[in-house]
Amino acid sequence: QEGTKIPSKRKQNTSIMTSEPLYKNLLKSEQKNWNDISARYKAMTERIKEKLEELHNKHTCSLGSPRIRFGENVYFEENGCIFLSKANDVNEGDVDILFSTEDLGFSDAFIQRIRISPDQRYMAISLKSENSEEATCVVMKLDHFPVLEKVIPSVFSFEWATNDVLYYTSQKNLKCQNVLMTTFTDQKHTKLVYTEQDARFFVDIHCTKDRHFLTINSNSKTTSEVWLIDCRHPFKLPTLVQARTEGVIYHIEHRNDELYILTTYGEPSEYKLMKAPVASSGMENWQLVYAPEKKTKLVDLEMFSDYCIMFLKNAGHLYLNVISFVSHSVQLIKLPPWACEFELECHPEHTTSTCYFQLTSPVHPPKRFAYSFKENNLIEQAVQEVPIITNCHTTRLLAKSKDETLVPITVFHNMNSKELHRKPLLVHVYGAYGIDLNMSFREEKLMLTEEGWILAYCHVRGGGELGLSWHKDGCQYNKLKGLHDLKACIMLLHELGFSQPKYTALAAASAGGVLAGALCNTDPELIKAVVLQAPFVDVLNTMMKTHLPLTVEEQEEWGNPLADQECMKYIKSYCPYQNIKPQCYPSIYITAYENDQRIPLTGVLQYVQKLRKAALDHARVTSQKGNWIPNIILDIRARGSHCDSSWEDSLTE
Repeated sequence: QEGTKIPSKRKQNTSIMTSEPLYKNLLKSEQKNWNDISARYKAMTERIKEKLEELHNKHTCSLGSPRIRFGENVYFEENGCIFLSKANDVNEGDVDILFSTEDLGFSDAFIQRIRISPDQRYMAISLKSENSEEATCVVMKLDHFPVLEKVIPSVFSFEWATNDVLYYTSQKNLKCQNVLMTTFTDQKHTKLVYTEQDARFFVDIHCTKDRHFLTINSNSKTTSEVWLIDCRHPFKLPTLVQARTEGVIYHIEHRNDELYILTTYGEPSEYKLMKAPVASSGMENWQLVYAPEKKTKLVDLEMFSDYCIMFLKNAGHLYLNVISFVSHSVQLIKLPPWACEFELECHPEHTTSTCYFQLTSPVHPPKRFAYSFKENNLIEQAVQEVPIITNCHTTRLLAKSKDETLVPITVFHNMNSKELHRKPLLVHVYGAYGIDLNMSFREEKLMLTEEGWILAYCHVRGGGELGLSWHKDGCQYNKLKGLHDLKACIMLLHELGFSQPKYTALAAASAGGVLAGALCNTDPELIKAVVLQAPFVDVLNTMMKTHLPLTVEEQEEWGNPLADQECMKYIKSYCPYQNIKPQCYPSIYITAYENDQRIPLTGVLQYVQKLRKAALDHARVTSQKGNWIPNIILDIRARGSHCDSSWEDSLTE
């Protein structure tokens, strides 16, 4: 639930209809422009595509897809199909096919989520097409032969309460506010269970690890509220854990009649683990179990019958803390220094003695690890034939921002690279919603380092890398701090000999476009090229349109310019679209999507037109010999959307 907004269909169609010829002409002109430009790069495109396919086959495919372990059975997805295998025969070829997107007429969709009922008689699957953010839930009966039982459109999340009762949330116009229950007993029926009234809140469903409760989680950007559904009594009304309290976020797990609460309640207002009895779950009964050290981010938590694993991040380094509920001890487990991202594998059984997860970085393909509670050790799962890349150096730096705050940077480059100041540098930034920069493996990042590029990830304020206070320090009236952080990071990289301005490119997606676009206006001399993917570049106009479905919800991030003149002035001071002026801009490549529900194409077209005009006006005024006019390229994609694409579509892009 990040990023920008789309007008309601009625409003959007009206605005386009009034300037339909202009819009169509602009679209046609941009598509012609793109076709002319892309033709020049045909040979390079083919070479890159070939290289990326080779890397994908070599690294990603060797790991295989994540497994869902259920007793002796293992469920896994590959190429749009879901398979069932025995735990020891996953690679032996003795597998049953349970579902195929193609066979059921969903050939343009990819599988997003799989949930198996407790008795393994039903399987619920969410399918998402490239061009929509709304998923379809398909329920299969798995008796002797898999049979399609039900299709539920526009679903966001879903969980099984019992063997034949499914709870799910419906999604409409980028909002999720209703929870429904549907049964697969002889008396089939569907009913509404819960409705969220506050437009700032988004609802999803979660199942506790021991399967005792489903939780209805209603979250805004800063506040949350949880209701419990007892899986032993799935038709009873949900019960409230703790009424929403402004500024307090909490999430629930369960063990031995106690709720384990991951929450921001109390000082400092960072995530900590607390607990309370199920029967008296109010905030006044919450007791502290564990609080991470200062500037440590609690990334994730996995609950087991006798243990709890905390996934933590401190100054870019990842590690585990294992809490034993038996010995009441906390064990620290160090992880490889190259690791930047965790990914938990699905463990439906909370009594298991092993926790499986993957570690990755932008240039390190996913590697599977297992932590054994019995042995108290970390085991590297040697399923890959390909060894982890060792010739890529990982460096962690701290840049001093305008207000003296130290901002972390993660840098990757080839160990064999000489004269780094002459190498091209690709800088990444996001800095919004308390979301960390995406540091998971991408074939194109590995390819770039192999070809001599330096990659830098700037963990600026507004993101979540150093916890909730890091986000708070970069939202609303603090947005300019993120911009100052980005400038300080790029300047430090150049000072330390990592490339120089004429070889530096900046990459950002979605809300990351705010800081990237702002830097192009304030300090264009620091970079030579910018790549923006579905960028948010007109904060002011977007936040003033309250009819857009996400505007009210987004006020906690950007502020409310309609209610506050100071807020309007402040947004105007950094908004990329509002601050375009005649000057020498870097070359800019923008990807936009025709069917993007969050970033309407009209806004991106206006930004590109204004930018081109400013660059040309500057060139005319300073028309000395050898004057450089930047390329401003817009690539409009008919397929794909604001969210994740399939491998094939991202490869083409």
